[in-house]
Amino acid sequence: MWRVAPLSDSEIEARLAEHPGWERDGAAIRKSFKRADFVGSVNFVNALLGPAEAMSHHPDLEISWDTVTVSLSTHSDGGVTAADFELATKIDSLA
Repeated sequence: MWRVAPLSDSEIEARLAEHPGWERDGAAIRKSFKRADFVGSVNFVNALLGPAEAMSHHPDLEISWDTVTVSLSTHSDGGVTAADFELATKIDSLA
């Protein structure tokens, strides 16, 4: 398995500026997505399966009725990496 170094704080901040709605949360980035209702939230989570599996990079997910909060971190590499921002871009395109 390939390991990559986590991005520096300044690199993370610069990339966050290019990803509206995403914010830093410790060793992760996160964003909440509002759906119409619980069914919409579950459908959104199901839509994330394809991109996450294709990258073999799996987000932490939290569902609260009409809101899905997605957290991304490359746990194996100890923080936020370019892969997290790549998946964030794919997730935003589904929203």
